[in-house]
Amino acid sequence: MSEPSSIRQRRASNLALNGVSFPATRPSPIPRPTSLASVQSTNYSDTDHSEILSPTPRRHYLLQQQSSQWLQTTGTISPPLSRPSSPLNPNSTHRTHRKQKPSLSFSSLAERHKAQKVAGINSSLARRWVRWMHRNRLKQYVLPCQMLCAIWLKWAIGLGSYSGQNTPPMYGDYEAQRHWLEITYHLPVRQWYTYDLPYWGLDYPPLTAYVSWICGYVANMINPAWVALDVSRGIETPTSKIYMRFTVLALDLLIYVPSLWHFINYSPLLRFRSPRARQVAFLTVLIQPALLLIDSGHFQYNSVMLGLTLQAFNFFGQGQDLLGALFFVASLGFKQMALYYSPAVFSYLLGKCLLLGWKAGTKHLILIGLTTVSTFVLLFLPFLYPAFPTHLIPPVQRIFPFARGLFEDKVANFWCASNVVFKWNNHFRPSVLPKLATGLTAFAFLPSMWALLGPAISGFGSMDANTNDEKGHEKSQSRVPAPTFSLLGHALFQCSLSFFLFSFQVHEKSILVPLLPITILMAASAPTVEGGDWEWGVLLNNVACFSMWPLLKKDGLSVQYIALVLLWNYGIGHNPLRQSALKYFTNSIYFAILVLHCAELVYVPPSRYPDLFPVLNAVLCAGVFGIAYLWSLKRLVELSWAMGSLRKPTVHASTSKIPRPDQPTGDVRSNGSASNVREPTASLSSSLRKRNPVNRHTVEGAPLEQQGVNVVDLSEPSGAK
Repeated sequence: MSEPSSIRQRRASNLALNGVSFPATRPSPIPRPTSLASVQSTNYSDTDHSEILSPTPRRHYLLQQQSSQWLQTTGTISPPLSRPSSPLNPNSTHRTHRKQKPSLSFSSLAERHKAQKVAGINSSLARRWVRWMHRNRLKQYVLPCQMLCAIWLKWAIGLGSYSGQNTPPMYGDYEAQRHWLEITYHLPVRQWYTYDLPYWGLDYPPLTAYVSWICGYVANMINPAWVALDVSRGIETPTSKIYMRFTVLALDLLIYVPSLWHFINYSPLLRFRSPRARQVAFLTVLIQPALLLIDSGHFQYNSVMLGLTLQAFNFFGQGQDLLGALFFVASLGFKQMALYYSPAVFSYLLGKCLLLGWKAGTKHLILIGLTTVSTFVLLFLPFLYPAFPTHLIPPVQRIFPFARGLFEDKVANFWCASNVVFKWNNHFRPSVLPKLATGLTAFAFLPSMWALLGPAISGFGSMDANTNDEKGHEKSQSRVPAPTFSLLGHALFQCSLSFFLFSFQVHEKSILVPLLPITILMAASAPTVEGGDWEWGVLLNNVACFSMWPLLKKDGLSVQYIALVLLWNYGIGHNPLRQSALKYFTNSIYFAILVLHCAELVYVPPSRYPDLFPVLNAVLCAGVFGIAYLWSLKRLVELSWAMGSLRKPTVHASTSKIPRPDQPTGDVRSNGSASNVREPTASLSSSLRKRNPVNRHTVEGAPLEQQGVNVVDLSEPSGAK
């Protein structure tokens, strides 16, 4: 039985709509009825389906070929840029709405960068690369690629020479570190700080000795000739050098990199930065040129001490002060240069105890003290028993060498720079110079201590109320970072720079200590702020590398120095020619550095002044560091003013003050219920709330009003009703 003609025609129409076939001409559209009667009287045919055809969308005027002359372009615009037409349209070439994947090519990235340059937008290589990875759905590979890049750079630098290579009989720092592996593995603990002191005697705290013992134990398992007692002095075989370079890289990956990753992901300084900005900040600090040149080139283990200090800073930012104190003592136990941070750390912890009030603050101070003392006792335990303090005196004398001179070599600090015109050793006795340096250093870092203690003294007890966490559980304020934590980073920089400029017996490598806080502050800030942390961080990193140029030149690391400094500046997008508040100052410093480098190539200093260029280097860099010290004071004043003063909390009875309409009465808990029980009212100053509203929140970001604490405006008169 054949199908009716109406069914066959309807099936043909449906096939035509699906793209199988389509009539050459469209049927004429049905006239629109003008009244209800006409609608009721209209008879539609079974074969007429023109009303379900979608209209062909017109391209935007800017995308039409007729607009090319108006746009002053030649040729037509690529059809893929236009919006795909409807699938129901038979003229459409797009079968689906599936989004096209972006092109995975670096040529498109380069073209976009050229367009940004024409538009006046500055973007660093690191930012462009991270953005490209995210746009191409490769963001999970950003961290592995960054780690591979850092490992490749450090290993490439390690392929060059090192301190004291082929320079008997004392060699250099490389031989010192290798010799410590030798004596710690073969000798008992009590002889570590007394054995053959003229040949690189151990002069670092016990944690360095313990790490050397572990590395020596592994080296003895691989090849006992590397650490043979006395016989292995000056050994420079290729396999031993590979092992020593590997120890630096392994300790860096175990301690420094995890601390940096913890800072990037959990520090309050980066709380409001995007994931892309955090990844750029991670790469900025990871390939810091000064640290790579000293540890991977010159050969030292500074990244261990800096990583422990950074981890302590991370725990302070999370309110875990006991863990922070433990890691900071560990950094002191690895290298005594961590003492450069100690006044700022002490002031921050003491200030937090003052903010907690008498009861909670005293308890918190006792816990911090017990943690600190027990960690020190654990580190020095082998030297405390059985003969105390006989076995403790040699390590202390070796760690603090007051018998040495005021400075060594040509370090870019106050004493070396001023010694050009004023000979300190000729006017003061050797016993007076350490006292003079100590007094001047203490005077220099007092502003950083006052910046942390001043607000805590004025706001004594302002953190004595408990808060609620995200789950509604009560949380002690001792587990919350103090409001002065926003000042801690700059206080660490100012304090450590004071030690570098004015303390006794400073090495040129000690500049790495103040570089850590300024570099993490630089990475956490925006590069668009003129005269801010980012610009000063870049400038100080470059000048610090130049201050170590005499040392790097002696080690044969000239190529590594030039290549790494240029690569780092290009990678982070530093352009000294762009308009900024430090443009002329920065360019004048860079010009002076370039002149000194060129003069050293073409001019031989006279025999009367063999250290002419190292002295000029020290004078120039000391001047820059001195100006940076003044800027750090200015920055601390600005941040202290922005934070405001922390005043003491006032206690009001619930009936002594008529609450405002927007203020709840009683104690409002997390579940929304109110209680009529009289509770103390914690208050912060109105200036703090206006200038820095973030301080009115806990770490989780919950306002104080939602945590059962009534915030009272202290600016109101006491008799206000």
